Amino acid sequence: MARNAEKAMTALARFRQAQLEEGKVKERRPFLASECNELPKAEKWRRQIISEISKKVAQIQNAGLGEFKIRDLNDEINKLLREKGHWEVRIKELGGPDYARVGPKMLDHEGKEVPGNRGYKYFGAAKDLPGVRELFEKEPVPPPRKTRAELMKDIDADYYGYRDEDDGVLVPLEQEYEKQVIAEAIEKWKEEKEARLAGGGGTKEVEEEEEYIYAIKDDEQSDDEMREQMEGEDGVQTFIAHVPVPSQKEIEEALVRRKKMELLQKYASESLMAQSEEAKALLGL
Repeated sequence: MARNAEKAMTALARFRQAQLEEGKVKERRPFLASECNELPKAEKWRRQIISEISKKVAQIQNAGLGEFKIRDLNDEINKLLREKGHWEVRIKELGGPDYARVGPKMLDHEGKEVPGNRGYKYFGAAKDLPGVRELFEKEPVPPPRKTRAELMKDIDADYYGYRDEDDGVLVPLEQEYEKQVIAEAIEKWKEEKEARLAGGGGTKEVEEEEEYIYAIKDDEQSDDEMREQMEGEDGVQTFIAHVPVPSQKEIEEALVRRKKMELLQKYASESLMAQSEEAKALLGL
């Protein structure tokens, strides 16, 4: 069965088409949109451009057309999109609707713009062309940098090494290493002592014994002895005051003087207090 394209190319089909077009002058679309001064014709040319864009968008979906054919189709689609925008502006000038705002955006959404290259779009198989695919690949987003507060959330006692001894492994190792270091230090001290004695020309010098700082002297008393001395014969503990402690009588006199001063400040006038002070000064009190 013959295809539709082959049927259209037959002699009978071309003759029938010529008969239908006989006596008709095919009107061409103006090159510039500003040359059209009629609103119906402007809308007619816009619809014609939309029809051409739809056909070419359908054709460019076929990846088997070849790289150069796909690039040419993509350029023609972008050119028709710009021309459609000019006709929409002209329609608005002639008093028609603003298609840029209320018109369908289906054909515009079919294409995809390269970031940083506004205006030129890639449709269908043109998006997968060599050199174009890389333009649409987004760089991986770098991991967000943690703030100081987020870093401090992970810091605990383990971070400062406070729990290193809880595992039961570190303490035995430290004890073993401590014994080894002490043994090496004692051995080194003995060698240095023998070297000093050997360097004295064969005569034994009386070496001053090192003072043992932990020895308890006779004149020093332990805490238990001090506690026994502070306890009396009856077992009642006595205290030694190292600061002057007032007696009961002195405390009573101080309280009376304080109470007297409070009463004078509450009931006596300033003049009376001044006279009292003068009298005390004269009497030498």
